Amino acid sequence: MPANPSMSFTLTNCYTITTLSYREKEKDGVLLVSFAYDGEAMPSFEPKLEQFFNKIETLFPFLPNYVIEINTVNTFPHSSGIASSASGMGALALCLCSMEKEIGHVLSEEEFYRKASKVARLGSGSASRSIFGPMAIWGSTDIYPESTNDYAIKLKGASPLFNTYCDSILIVEKGEKEVSSSRGHSLINDHPFAQARFEEANKNLALLKGAIEKGDLKVFTEVVEKEALMLHGLMMTSDPAYILMKPDTLAILQKVWDHRKKTNLNMTITLDAGANVHLLYPLDQRTDVQSFIQKELIQHCKDKYVIHDHVGAGPEKMN
Repeated sequence: MPANPSMSFTLTNCYTITTLSYREKEKDGVLLVSFAYDGEAMPSFEPKLEQFFNKIETLFPFLPNYVIEINTVNTFPHSSGIASSASGMGALALCLCSMEKEIGHVLSEEEFYRKASKVARLGSGSASRSIFGPMAIWGSTDIYPESTNDYAIKLKGASPLFNTYCDSILIVEKGEKEVSSSRGHSLINDHPFAQARFEEANKNLALLKGAIEKGDLKVFTEVVEKEALMLHGLMMTSDPAYILMKPDTLAILQKVWDHRKKTNLNMTITLDAGANVHLLYPLDQRTDVQSFIQKELIQHCKDKYVIHDHVGAGPEKMN
């Protein structure tokens, strides 16, 4: 369950493709699940997957009657702080709900996506939001009366400006993070600043709501960057302390701030729990921002790797 509400964009080019195959067993018994990443077995993922299926067994009581095979692949690096768990668990939850419909369980469209979001949450909290596009809210808050801790909801009332918003992801580091998101969350439990952080998150969400509805990019940038830096500040002051940002992360931050002062470009930095930088900007400034990235920022990216993306409509069922 979330300690505070959260909001996210859903992207277009960074996505997960998950295939779930199933066949009925001759005898009921223990659930049998195999998992592969791009066709290859991934033993390191199995403990998390086993934990996930234990959590959802009451939501899908028919699963022990089947042998399940899951194959998944990302179009972006996994385990490096670009929400690969959110994308992967979101896709898997949608597959499970689709399977439920195929074997005869009736679900309305609203029930389908609500259940998929709830199931995804049990694998990764952020995954609850990945079920929807272009923006979603997760966590109960008076700011959004329909919001709940159980599942995410699609955000309504945003300025059309944000339906085409761009996100260039600057890949500073491709490898697996030194500290996982799950481990990072556990360290917050006893953090001396935790309660103040949760209160601040609610205040910032109220500011963000107004900025997104009005298209106020100045406030949008202030709030988003404050949230990103606060996240990493908590990491650096936890016990034990850890730092996921790298020297190139800081170099990018400084160059963006310096360039923003000199120009009228609406560039906003945000950071996931990792070293990589998301640079957000409106579509009509794409040419200028991407030119700046090519000239000044790409040297700080691992193998000069940048993913240019934009806000998307949400997941699709593939044939």
